[in-house]
Amino acid sequence: IEPARKGLEIRAARGEPVYAAADGRVVYGGTGIPHFGNLLIIKHDERFLSAYAHNQRLLVTEGTQVRAGQQIAEMGDSGTGTQEVKLHFEIRLDGTPVDPMRYLPQRRGG
Repeated sequence: IEPARKGLEIRAARGEPVYAAADGRVVYGGTGIPHFGNLLIIKHDERFLSAYAHNQRLLVTEGTQVRAGQQIAEMGDSGTGTQEVKLHFEIRLDGTPVDPMRYLPQRRGG
């Protein structure tokens, strides 16, 4: 995991699971937003959204209610032409990207 200009870049193997960060409702799923590849956006409440970009396959559709930790997609390439497999993850507060590490639970273990 490394910080990105707006969010985190999470590297893993193609096809690895992508999980919802928190409970919410899928408000967008598709490839219609340039530079994000196969993108999912989950609305958590009136102020918070999370975005998961560059997926190989989406496992949920718009309108689906999801739970924290539920698999929602599979990792794909970055869409930059390098075929590098990484998930771009953002949390937005009132439409503005914020540091996701401030909102994600701490990882346990080594």
